[in-house]
Amino acid sequence: MKELTKAEEQIMHILWEMGRGFVKDVLEQLPEPKPAYNTVSTIIRILEKKGFVSYKAFGKTHEYYPAISKEVYTQAFLNRFVKNYFHDSYSDMVSFFTKDRQLSLDELEEMLDMIRLQIQQKKDNSDG
Repeated sequence: MKELTKAEEQIMHILWEMGRGFVKDVLEQLPEPKPAYNTVSTIIRILEKKGFVSYKAFGKTHEYYPAISKEVYTQAFLNRFVKNYFHDSYSDMVSFFTKDRQLSLDELEEMLDMIRLQIQQKKDNSDG
């Protein structure tokens, strides 16, 4: 899966949130200062060429919608991130975050609870 630029990713987040919309709808969701209509239209067409966006034609106008779910993109992004920054090791990534002094005790306990839940689910699935 191809990487997205920051501008492309911003448009995708809007489309994931809206579900579908016309260029003018996407433009309305962008923060100030808003880019030109043609800029947004060009980015959406690039996203379509990359396979991230599809559309339904209504005469000369198009209603765009995500062709890839946010979850699929997030997983690919995270896999690439872990590979590039943590030597393809999720345990190195977790270690990095747990050593971060910005995490509160509650956040660390929440992470631990999530890990314990996943361990239990994997055990339950392997027993069946």
